[in-house]
Amino acid sequence: MTTISTGTTDPVSPGVRHVKRPTPLRESVYEALTEMIIDGTLERGRHLVEVELAGMLGVSRQPVREALQRLNNEGWVDLRPGFGAMVHVPAEDEVDQLLAARAALESESARLAARHATKDDVARLRELCKVGTAYHEAGDIDGAVRTNGELHSLITQMSGNRFLVDFAAQVDRRVRWYYTPVAPARGAASWREHNRLVKAISEGDEDKAAQTMREHTEHTRKAYHDLQAANGQDEAPEEPEATPRRRRRTPS
Repeated sequence: MTTISTGTTDPVSPGVRHVKRPTPLRESVYEALTEMIIDGTLERGRHLVEVELAGMLGVSRQPVREALQRLNNEGWVDLRPGFGAMVHVPAEDEVDQLLAARAALESESARLAARHATKDDVARLRELCKVGTAYHEAGDIDGAVRTNGELHSLITQMSGNRFLVDFAAQVDRRVRWYYTPVAPARGAASWREHNRLVKAISEGDEDKAAQTMREHTEHTRKAYHDLQAANGQDEAPEEPEATPRRRRRTPS
């Protein structure tokens, strides 16, 4: 139910009414499908059938159709005339462009983080390194990827530059999508690099922090391309599987 506040606490516009609305169903469906693409539930090149996705999520076809159109506009899904929707398969240069942008953003974030880091900030970074390493050693890829994202996000926040934070947030999901397949291969090496990065930040060594972050992102880029070459997955499959593998629900 929509609720309307009748309070007049706004000193500038005392007549304002604050309307609170539940999240639109199409937004919930969009978020669910995006996360399913990122975590590989809906793998690259997969044929997306509206009725099957609607069944997975426990909704009608209309919000699924709207979500697929938005995903197409944002590059997560390709709509092919006469065939339907397919999960996007990133091209080699697409990955390079995004990871190059990420390297620029995050190396500067690391440099500024080294300048502004507090003892509490460093303690939080070290704790995330411990948690991420533990997830890796336990074989929990989802946990490791999630913690990796939290660590990088914290470093960006520590930069104190709100524009860097905003720009980094725009590429975060796409980076997670690219990183998830290589997380098992990068695993231990990635967390060792994180520890070196945190050390540079804790010592206030701006140049070392920026350089370590650049090397870290370059290793991830190389690991991604190596994995694609090894698996021969540079092209979308000709006959993608259409049957969803997991069942998730969004609020109806």
